[in-house]
Amino acid sequence: MNWTIWVRQAHRWLAIVFTATVIANFVAMSQGEPPPWIVYSPLLPLFLLLFSGLYLFALPYAAKWRRGRAPG
Repeated sequence: MNWTIWVRQAHRWLAIVFTATVIANFVAMSQGEPPPWIVYSPLLPLFLLLFSGLYLFALPYAAKWRRGRAPG
């Protein structure tokens, strides 16, 4: 499995983890004042999603840059 496929799969799983932590955050807030670790738990997957998403966003542009300009 090459690097890009691994990053794409990790990005998908991070999205699931992020969604679950946000839902848990809302459930905890509906019960009263939640502990800080629940409030801040979505931040780690969010930052990891940011970096993997930026990498995946830049892939097509990097491929064009590596190919160079087409003769024409």
